[in-house]
Amino acid sequence: MPGSPRYTAHEALVRPARVQKELWRLIAGLGLAVAVSFTGSAALYGAASAVWPGPWLDGLAGGKNPAALLLLLGGFGFVILGVALAARLLHRRGLFSVTGPPRVLVRQFGQVAAALLLLSGALMLLPPYGMEAPLEPNLPVMRWLALLPLSLSGVLIQVSAEEILFRGYIQQALAARFRQTWVWLWLPAALFAFGHYLPAEAGENAVIIALWAGLFGFLMADLTARAGTLGPAIAVHFFNNAAALLIAASPTSLSGLALYLMPFEMSDTGALRPWLAVDAALMLVSWLAARLAIRR
Repeated sequence: MPGSPRYTAHEALVRPARVQKELWRLIAGLGLAVAVSFTGSAALYGAASAVWPGPWLDGLAGGKNPAALLLLLGGFGFVILGVALAARLLHRRGLFSVTGPPRVLVRQFGQVAAALLLLSGALMLLPPYGMEAPLEPNLPVMRWLALLPLSLSGVLIQVSAEEILFRGYIQQALAARFRQTWVWLWLPAALFAFGHYLPAEAGENAVIIALWAGLFGFLMADLTARAGTLGPAIAVHFFNNAAALLIAASPTSLSGLALYLMPFEMSDTGALRPWLAVDAALMLVSWLAARLAIRR
């Protein structure tokens, strides 16, 4: 495969995509995946509201209570189903050809997760940055702990779905069709950034948050191409989203499972932008740690 030698492992993922590599198949596959996702999620939400009606439904759109956010996270399972159907019907591929061999994926996930746990411990020992603000309690500790197995499972479903769609299905289909490395590294990242452009919630911070997401998408694309499976990218994404959704969440949305709330909203430019710089640095360090972990 043309491209950088550092991406030779990516060939194992791209080779099956070359069987049916026409662009119309990718476009149709994305349409099928979106349709399955929306239809399945709507059915799930409708069934939940019929079986368990109550005030928790008021927070469904924003995931501002535990039941609502668990339902939203679980709904990402339909994205995985949609991609699996698109890969099978339009590209003659199985889902594991998109994710990479399960044993290797799990092994690489574990290697990266262990490295990120060590990194997190090391960061906790560093001196403060002078940016601290008191966090606001959200869930009682015992309730948070009781929900934690479900919460972690929900986050794992959500990040796996996004990686399977962006760094799996889209990235591999583009790599099978185009010789230029930048196409399959940056175009899925741009789509990922667009999906995180939320001006209604983030206000003037929306563009910066989208650019942050685009950089994250590029780094995860690079990591996937180096690893040959989605395991490392899923691990990095999992740690990132677990911290943002389960430890200290934004009060703007998706806060239903968090132990604490940040003392500012996504639209607060003065408070959020310094933390985005810290997050960007942590993202780069996590990517480097993941690269080192899979080289062993």
